[in-house]
Amino acid sequence: MTYDPSNIFARILRSEIPCKKIAEDTYFLAFHDVSPRAPVHALVIPKGAFTDAHDFHKNATSAEIVGFYKGVAQVVDILGVHNSGFRQICNCGVNGGQEVPHYHMHILGGRKLGPMVSVVSDE
Repeated sequence: MTYDPSNIFARILRSEIPCKKIAEDTYFLAFHDVSPRAPVHALVIPKGAFTDAHDFHKNATSAEIVGFYKGVAQVVDILGVHNSGFRQICNCGVNGGQEVPHYHMHILGGRKLGPMVSVVSDE
């Protein structure tokens, strides 16, 4: 998959579209999801042009990887969900449910979230 610089997260990074910012540094931007699926639902995106988790893990520099994941931890602390529990989700590709072709991590919490995926039947 080729990176599309017109995707919504790239446009947010360029300040063409506003966001409700939680935190930001050299390596990441975190903001509240506009369609939350839980009482707490944030997105953390790297500032580099990476299409998905595979692209990021394969091609990002060590500094970008460490900076991004330190950012995820910072956001969890800011949101105050560390002690009560949270879910960290990264969808990848069509079958993984990825909707925006820019690597991003969902942080969800604020209530019991239930099962991660539906149970697959043998039938």
